[in-house]
Amino acid sequence: MRPLLRGVGSGWDGVMSTTPVIDVHQLNLAYGDFHAVKDLSFRVGQGELYALLGTNGAGKTSTLEIIEGHRKATSGTVSVLGHSPSDRGAVRSRMGIMLQESGFSPDLTVRETVGLIGGLSRRVDDVDRVIDVVDLKRKATTRVSQLSGGEKRRLDFATAVYGGPELIFLDEPTTGLDISSRDDLWRAVDRLREDGSTIVLTTHYLEEAQQRADRIGLMHRGTFHREGTVAELTQTLPAVIGFRLPAGSPPPPIPAAAASAGAFTVETFQLQFDLRVLLDWAHQQGLELADLHAGPTSLDDVFRAIGADPA
Repeated sequence: MRPLLRGVGSGWDGVMSTTPVIDVHQLNLAYGDFHAVKDLSFRVGQGELYALLGTNGAGKTSTLEIIEGHRKATSGTVSVLGHSPSDRGAVRSRMGIMLQESGFSPDLTVRETVGLIGGLSRRVDDVDRVIDVVDLKRKATTRVSQLSGGEKRRLDFATAVYGGPELIFLDEPTTGLDISSRDDLWRAVDRLREDGSTIVLTTHYLEEAQQRADRIGLMHRGTFHREGTVAELTQTLPAVIGFRLPAGSPPPPIPAAAASAGAFTVETFQLQFDLRVLLDWAHQQGLELADLHAGPTSLDDVFRAIGADPA
């Protein structure tokens, strides 16, 4: 993808604001007796990359549809860019949305598609510039039906960022992209953020959220299981030290769960201290800790722990 420059007439004035870009308070969405979203409250600040993650059926899609103005809430309030999301005239031109599947007309070319969707957004940009940004210049006259899956995702991204919107929703943005194309997309997102855009991300690639999100809202059964920075979320679970001892070795100096063939696992909330104790003990005993590994918990671990938490 090529360098991304903010489009003309995007409405961005370059001034940071303390007013939340998204402000959700006590949001509820019910379908009869089923509550898809329950008393959900959160805020997204200007320039943030906020990842909204969740288990299947957690309510994140319903939440985003309400914020994007595609669905009405049962109760609660939502403010987007200082307006109700139902005020299409006030907010639609200021937000870009990359859906999992955009449903573009298969008979239109790439250039026609970007021009049509971009024009409907009421933002101003140069179609060929946007096509070049997402590395589809060679495919400008190709019909959508003839694009590969990865090329269609780049087209989805092009229509979402046309004109440099202030708020961009990225729903599974890298699905179907190869590693190089993923890196290009994230570089483009970084440049949008440098220009002041706020990003809301949903993804099943948890490592992307862990590496890039400023904050994460982790939904489960219609509300937040946890919310915070990656460090705040991962610190809710212990770090892990793993190693293997030779047969006949004395027991480790710290509580450790033994497995087969001399393998041990230590779960700890004081990783540096316990690791130092373990290494000093091994040195004094003249032992080699085979297969030694240590590190904090990952976002994947936090995600897996949701199902084991009765709350």
